[in-house]
Amino acid sequence: MEGGAAISDPRSGGSGYDCTSKPPSARQLFPHKPELCLTGPSKRFPGAAVDEILRDVVESYLREQRYEPAQCREVAKDIAEMVKARVKDLVIPRYKIVVVTHIGQLDEQSMQIGSRCLWDPVSDTFSSYVFKNTSLFAVANVYGVYFE
Repeated sequence: MEGGAAISDPRSGGSGYDCTSKPPSARQLFPHKPELCLTGPSKRFPGAAVDEILRDVVESYLREQRYEPAQCREVAKDIAEMVKARVKDLVIPRYKIVVVTHIGQLDEQSMQIGSRCLWDPVSDTFSSYVFKNTSLFAVANVYGVYFE
């Protein structure tokens, strides 16, 4: 068969289906599990609440902090863990939470940060917060990726 292959689905008793045609829906494969049949988030990712968490946590950790490489490495981990815990407390169903924090010395240099992932612009989103004091800068990002 050109352009596809017929495969056997063990759940259907051995009958095959053609991979070039539309695959069966979750509703067809798992009629006894209606929660698998969701087509999108039932609750949107609360961007404003996450923005507030980022601002609160980053500022509380770094307001009076001086740049010390070893200490800032640990503080970046602590900030990420605290932000993740507080975002999880919002109980956002079916969203995977990723938190990334960068801290650097503020000393007339620049830094560019990029990230890539597979993204659904309808349901996936992010929040970001940038902080500076006299000694350091920080960038904290929270990615909310909907898990179907």
